[in-house]
Amino acid sequence: MGKASRRRRTGADQGSTDHQRTKVEPAPFVARPFEGLPNETDWVAMREILPAATASIAFAEGKAPESSPTDVTVATVLPMAWPGLHRADGTVFLGTQSGSVSGDASRDLATSLLAAAGAEQGTPVASTPASTVETPRLQDLLDLSRPFEVTVHEGFDFWVGDSELDDDAKASLERANESVIPTTKMDAAPSAYWCRIGERTHIRLVLPEDEDVATDALARLHAGGESGLGGETRLLGAFRACGLLVPVWDLDPEKSAADYESELASFMTRYAAAVASTEPLTADERRAKSGLLSRQVTLR
Repeated sequence: MGKASRRRRTGADQGSTDHQRTKVEPAPFVARPFEGLPNETDWVAMREILPAATASIAFAEGKAPESSPTDVTVATVLPMAWPGLHRADGTVFLGTQSGSVSGDASRDLATSLLAAAGAEQGTPVASTPASTVETPRLQDLLDLSRPFEVTVHEGFDFWVGDSELDDDAKASLERANESVIPTTKMDAAPSAYWCRIGERTHIRLVLPEDEDVATDALARLHAGGESGLGGETRLLGAFRACGLLVPVWDLDPEKSAADYESELASFMTRYAAAVASTEPLTADERRAKSGLLSRQVTLR
C-alpha cells in the first residue's frame, strides 16, 4: 500500500473513531422506571392496565419549558395515540400508553412531556425522538411533593374540553369510547381496580413491592388457601409490569366492585403479614410459587 493510501486510510479511521466518541448511548434499562415517583403503583396502572384515566402532575421549579404551564394532565391514551398534546386552551396532556419505548419508560414519558409542554398551543405531538442516556427522567422534572391521584373515566371525552376535534380525531374518540373496559377504582387498597371484560369481572391490583417479594408473599397465601377474595373467587395469576406484580382475580360477575371492598381489605392484611414473614418457603409454598410463575405474563 502506498503512502497516500495509508494516509487516506488513517484519516478515515480517525473520523470513524471521532464519530464513535460523540455517539450518544441509548437509554439504559430500568426495571422499575417509576420508582421514586409519588404513587409508583398508579403510574404503573396508568401505563399498563387502565383504559381511560387521568391524573395531574406539576413541573418542579425551573424545569418547565419557557412559556409552558406548570401543571400537566397525565392520560392513559390521547387522540390518534399521540404521545402528547398542547391543547388550544393551553392545557398540556401527556399520554402514558404511547410514544417511543426504550429501556426506561420514565425517560420515554419525560421526552413526550417536554415535547408537549414546548409545543405551540393547539398542537399535538405525533412522535418523539428515541430516549438516550442524556434524556432527563420524570423524577428529574416533576414536583415530587405533589400526590399522584388517578381519576377513572367511563370514556375519553376528557380529550375534548372546550375545544373541537377535527374529523379524524372525532372518529378516533368514538372508536376509543366503544373499546373502553368498564373500570372502577377500589377504596380498600391503593391501585386496585375492578373491571368487566365481556361477561367476566376481575380485580387487578398493583402491588408496591419488588415482583420477587410479592410473588413469594402470594405463594405463601396461595399454599394456605388464603389468596382468594371470598366466595367462588380465585387468583388467576399475575402480570409483571414495570418491575411490579399485578395479581388478577376472577370474580362473581353478578356482584359489583363495592361487594368486594371488605374482602379486598382482608386480603391486604393477610398479604402484609406474608410480606413480613422471614421464614423460608415450605415445600407447598414453593410448589405454589412455581405455579404462579408459570402463569405470569410480562407486559411490554
